[in-house]
Amino acid sequence: MIALRASITFAGLIVLWQAIVTITDLPHYLLPSPMRVAATLIERSDVLWENTLITVLEIVLGLILGVACGAICSLTLMASRLARRWLMPVLLASQAIPTFAIAPLLVLWFGYGLASKIVMTVIVIFFSVASAFYDGLRRTDPAWLDLAQTMTARPARVLWFLRVPAALPSLATGIRVASVFAPIGAIIGEWVGASRGLGYLMLQSNARMQIDMLFAALLVLAVFAVALYALVDRALRRLISWDADRLPAED
Repeated sequence: MIALRASITFAGLIVLWQAIVTITDLPHYLLPSPMRVAATLIERSDVLWENTLITVLEIVLGLILGVACGAICSLTLMASRLARRWLMPVLLASQAIPTFAIAPLLVLWFGYGLASKIVMTVIVIFFSVASAFYDGLRRTDPAWLDLAQTMTARPARVLWFLRVPAALPSLATGIRVASVFAPIGAIIGEWVGASRGLGYLMLQSNARMQIDMLFAALLVLAVFAVALYALVDRALRRLISWDADRLPAED
């Protein structure tokens, strides 16, 4: 059902796109027609595929590392009062710095390869995971905590066996948000400095007025971003199926 609705929506957008091109009669170097972009997708599929693989690798690795770093940071904040006192202000202050502003520094420090794009992706998604998981860890049912205190449970056991399971839905929310922003982080990194990837291909196509190729790369990125979110959402629903009542219905 979801796939059918998505297909109908996509078809409607294509029709609207073609209508705008036909009505405005814009030149193809300003707004190419869907047929022209489709032809570019087929004719330049080798170039698109090669650059897509690079961007996908950056996104996936950045997403995995960002989620891991965010989860570890949340656990550290929850387990240590000292960490909450000194690390939390640093985390909050880091969000005031535009990520685009530090992208050139990452390229300077980590080079034009995968590393700088992965680090940029981690920075973009890190806080959403950390804040969501930490909020979930703090909102454990007080009745459970009182019971654990009555049974003289150690803080470490309370964290791992009470707080973490109760916070998994919040972590899942953070991961969903991260899966949306991960492609943005990778593309920002490629725009600032790269020799491969869809972001690099977009910049080169724009500079050469190859707008049909730019649209083709953008379409590939959009399709992958939607597919990534759908896969992450489905995986999380299976992993925390015991909390399915709190999740929105898939239909």
